[in-house]
Amino acid sequence: MTTFVDRVTLFASAGKGGDGCVSVHREKFKPLGGPDGGNGGRGGDIKLIVDPNVTTLLDYHHSPHRKATSGRAGYGDRKDGPAGEDLTLKVPNGTVVFDEKGNQLADLVGNGTVFIAAQGGHGGLGNLALASSKRRAPGFALLGEPGEERKLILELKSVADIALVGYPSAGKSSLIAAISKARPKIADYPFTTLVPNLGVVEAGETRFTVADVPGLIPGASQGRGLGHEFLRHVERCAALVQVLDCGTLETDRNPIHDLEVIEDELVQYGGLEDRPRIIALNKIDLPDGAAMADMVAQTLRDRGYEVYPVSAASHAGLRDLTYAMARVIQKNRADAAVEERTRIVLRPVSVDDSGFVVIPNEDGSFSITGSKILRWVRQTNFKNAEAIGYLADRMATLGVERELLKQGAVAGSEVRVGEGDDAVIFDWEPTIESGAELLGARGQDERLESVWRGYEKVQDQLSDEELARQWEFLVEDPHTPALKTEFAMDAEDVAEALADAAEENLEFEESQ
Repeated sequence: MTTFVDRVTLFASAGKGGDGCVSVHREKFKPLGGPDGGNGGRGGDIKLIVDPNVTTLLDYHHSPHRKATSGRAGYGDRKDGPAGEDLTLKVPNGTVVFDEKGNQLADLVGNGTVFIAAQGGHGGLGNLALASSKRRAPGFALLGEPGEERKLILELKSVADIALVGYPSAGKSSLIAAISKARPKIADYPFTTLVPNLGVVEAGETRFTVADVPGLIPGASQGRGLGHEFLRHVERCAALVQVLDCGTLETDRNPIHDLEVIEDELVQYGGLEDRPRIIALNKIDLPDGAAMADMVAQTLRDRGYEVYPVSAASHAGLRDLTYAMARVIQKNRADAAVEERTRIVLRPVSVDDSGFVVIPNEDGSFSITGSKILRWVRQTNFKNAEAIGYLADRMATLGVERELLKQGAVAGSEVRVGEGDDAVIFDWEPTIESGAELLGARGQDERLESVWRGYEKVQDQLSDEELARQWEFLVEDPHTPALKTEFAMDAEDVAEALADAAEENLEFEESQ
């Protein structure tokens, strides 16, 4: 059974926000006292937190789908719904988070480090929050937003100071067992080590960790063997210790050749060229191993390496090797202490950003995209005509209708808000009306108290006798005395017209 997993796919689904509440305050002698619906609760987040007691991603290998709880809907009497509970997932120190496209999102190093893997949806506003001076009694509320759904790749990179690399059966596991309290599996056949091992080493006052990864062979950078799968665990190390087998029984191998092969694989992997190297000539407890170490030690020193003949079996030379590791670690930590942090530059979105884009399609339809528009659509209850009218008002205020006209949209054009199967499709009209607009304003309820009612300005109407005295060429509408602007008359024409009218009126009275 697998006990060590360092790469998993996590499907994180945050909680949905609760819907807003539609409610009207009622009490004795005041059955319709105004809206009092509360807001929905926020959906729960999914968070990743570094826990020192977790050393593997095995739990997410068996259960990759994780979901947080949703928020509750709002209540009447101005009560908001409770928020959903956040789901906290524990990960090992050194976990790197990638999105499904391979972009790195977070590098979780340090106990207690938190990353929000998926954010919960916002709760919908109740009709109390939607009320305004023009919308006294909203008969609708906003829906809660769905929680964020993300497919994440979790990759574990061990946080170690020193990495032991080398051929299979070079003695790396024996070496880490000799200098620390780690107890890896040790056997006399290749690829005994199947997963990385960590050990804590103390050299004087310096305390550091050492990682032992599976052995590398020619072609490891292209995926051969096991070492390529675990080379990510040496990326954080301050130095690499090349463990060379001086007692190998294979005639076509020698420490110089092994070193060149491993170095070539590290170069092919990339990112490790600048790390300091220390050479450990292992198995000098064997007569042939000691002779081989004496033959190649000076050659390696001439190439600029620090060389230490050691024996994991007899512990010969291990003290000098560990103190050499400690010196490299001390230098690395001293340099890191004075390193300047990268300046974080915040680039907020411009305040005049329209928040949407209208794209003409080849089939004559139009697509509208934008985070603001999509959020409004998700919040709209399309079973409520007043809610649809509210969405139309918001889109018109944002300038969507003007942009559609600029792009060539006409009445009846198909408009798609969003992308894919979740897009909302409708036939566009320049002015979308709902039944609530017939009341004079969206959300106006004639049943409320008189102080809440809106009064329409009634235009003066002419009587039948006054209508008979109007001239068609003078008026725009026979029921109103307003003059047509295109028939503007000067003073002489008006006087002449009035004189003719008076004469006709006099003749009419005489005939009666």
